[in-house]
Amino acid sequence: MTLRATLRLALAALVRNKARSLLTMLGIVIGVAAVIVTVAIGAGARISVQSSIDSLGSNLIVVQPGSVTTSGARSGFGGASTLTPADGMAIASLPGVASVSPVVTVRTQVVAGGNNWQTTVSGVAPTYTFVRLQSVASGRFFSQNEVASSAKVAVLGQTVVDQLFPNGGSPLGSTIIVKGAPFSVIGVMTPLGQSAMGQDQDDTVLIPYTSAMERLTGETTVNSLLVSAASSDDVDLAQQEITQLLEQRHRIVPPQGDDFQVRNLQSIAQAASQTSAVMEFLLAGVAAVSLLVGGIGIMNIMMVSVTERTREIGLRMAVGAPGRTILHQFLTESIVLATIGGFIGVAIGLAGTALVALLARWPTAVPFQWVVASVVFAALVGIFFGYAPARKAASLHPIEALRFE
Repeated sequence: MTLRATLRLALAALVRNKARSLLTMLGIVIGVAAVIVTVAIGAGARISVQSSIDSLGSNLIVVQPGSVTTSGARSGFGGASTLTPADGMAIASLPGVASVSPVVTVRTQVVAGGNNWQTTVSGVAPTYTFVRLQSVASGRFFSQNEVASSAKVAVLGQTVVDQLFPNGGSPLGSTIIVKGAPFSVIGVMTPLGQSAMGQDQDDTVLIPYTSAMERLTGETTVNSLLVSAASSDDVDLAQQEITQLLEQRHRIVPPQGDDFQVRNLQSIAQAASQTSAVMEFLLAGVAAVSLLVGGIGIMNIMMVSVTERTREIGLRMAVGAPGRTILHQFLTESIVLATIGGFIGVAIGLAGTALVALLARWPTAVPFQWVVASVVFAALVGIFFGYAPARKAASLHPIEALRFE
């Protein structure tokens, strides 16, 4: 028999028992749909985490103060106030570094007219928008000349705008008071929303770092240096060069420990990606159990079908059908049953994924390879669990099959 004729006979046999066929497919349908939904949720979470990390900056390297020991007591990271803008300028001259921005952070009350709001005021350089991959929605960012002159200018995050200017008017040209010092608003940053840690990235005021040092902190050191490597391939090399440079500038020699720490986000991104991938495969594995249960259901029903059609099998053998043809027919029925269930499961899984994204507002992504793999695995389940019933049918003796009641 040709493949076309075998498929036609298989479909006809399945259509004769529509209800039983649909119920048999149910295990495969549930299994494939569960695989699609769980993988989509896992992949969406991984993409969301990676996007959040990427939004922190372009090939970002963070240099922070290290630990200092006083009378035998170690302060922990951040205790050593040794980083200066001059360190940032020296780092910017390294070949693997694209840009550097000092950061001076102060948590304080900001006042505008009759409204006030406690927020984070960050003193940064004009390169901050490049390092953090942020843009200005309206107005402009401050220039290097304004940094050099310690100008009293500010760029607001959208949350601060909403709190200080609730009437919806443009804040450009307005004056805000930060620790008694008036700052003119020259721009508004593009909204970023919440970070992966749940922090509001728009609840901020950006001013020149020189203004923050002179008018807010009175210090000559900065809280951190944000460094953007020239490319993702240069991150590790740039991190090593920064460490060596700062050790020279701070006159640190072994066994003396560094009074700073240099970190990049690639290790965090890799760890988050690996964790999400493990969870994705774990969820898919749990869902795949449903496929195995569905396969057992297929084997059970095919065994029943062989018993019911024993006389038909004997008649076909009596007129010359070889055992191989009988084997192919019943195996094809099993494969078609599982494959159709796989396609229905994919459709339900995609619909379920869209429903999760809509109702739960959870990021989802359906990798195409998982859709293909689900259908292929369903077909393999049909082959594996359908072979025993097909083999039983092919091994029947024609005379005994014709005598079967």
